Amino acid sequence: MTDPVELISEHTEALVAEFRDTTAAIKAAVGRIVVGQEAVIDELLTAVLIGGHCLVTGLPGTAKTLMVRSLAHALGLDFKRIQFTPDLMPADVTGTDILDEDPASGSRRWRFEPGPIFTQVLLADEINRTPPKTQAALLEAMQEQRVTARGKTHSLDAPFVVLATQNPIELEGTYPLPEAQLDRFVFNVVLDYLDADEEAAVVQRNVHGIVLEDVAACTNANAILAFQGLVREVPMADAVTRYAVDLVRATRPDAAAAPPQVRKYLRYGASVRAAITLGIGARARALLAGRYHVTRADVHALVGPVLRHRLQLNYLAESDGVSTDDIIAELVR
Repeated sequence: MTDPVELISEHTEALVAEFRDTTAAIKAAVGRIVVGQEAVIDELLTAVLIGGHCLVTGLPGTAKTLMVRSLAHALGLDFKRIQFTPDLMPADVTGTDILDEDPASGSRRWRFEPGPIFTQVLLADEINRTPPKTQAALLEAMQEQRVTARGKTHSLDAPFVVLATQNPIELEGTYPLPEAQLDRFVFNVVLDYLDADEEAAVVQRNVHGIVLEDVAACTNANAILAFQGLVREVPMADAVTRYAVDLVRATRPDAAAAPPQVRKYLRYGASVRAAITLGIGARARALLAGRYHVTRADVHALVGPVLRHRLQLNYLAESDGVSTDDIIAELVR
């Protein structure tokens, strides 16, 4: 059987080599700041490489913000941060029109003042602490990569990635993200505590402080856009595609292939957008692993991040203490 790598052009082969060298350099650069969490860093990088947005869930002090900042520095992209609070207004995110007056002529004209969303990597810190009206201000930007103000459309520079953080334990005073907005995040990655050796390394590393400026840019916007195009050229066999589709379809309680736990504990399953994300994400993961073809293992590795935030539990699941990760584990089994 012919190796798929033998079928690609010289230009593509050179781009694949550049992809591998660059992504390895990015992970090494982030690793100099963030201890451990290699799987999470891979998932964040995968989200960038497929042009998607990522939800980062973790307890306080698990380096969510530090990780996103470090990744933005390593990517060489413009970076801005919004601290979401209950009093944040949509215009504080997207920007607003300002009425300017010319002192000489006295004439007035509207001028659009861009908000912090006009960047390439946006850290939406504690996104669930702002009201739904402000959360909705992100919807158009995340889906269409543009902002509309007073009937005028303003395009965002590419690549544009929203990396949003949320705290899973402090629910008082928060506004859970609606399902429509959750579905626009390609992944929901979870940061857990480090092991003892890694935690000791963090303590030692922070004695003299961490300087993010020490993270050198390993790439640029044009290269990332080229990598995003490369990811979509990676071959994926029909059988692997069907495997991804079958996994997603099995999350729907009324599906014939749904396992008993899905029928018992889920109100709704994942949409076709989850299957699309699995397909594209598996391609990126294959390239990150040094392969130019996709296997079932690539799909399997992304099932958790892709489905975790797209499954709606019912009241019985809450009373029995069953989580979406429990359902996903049973589904894969």
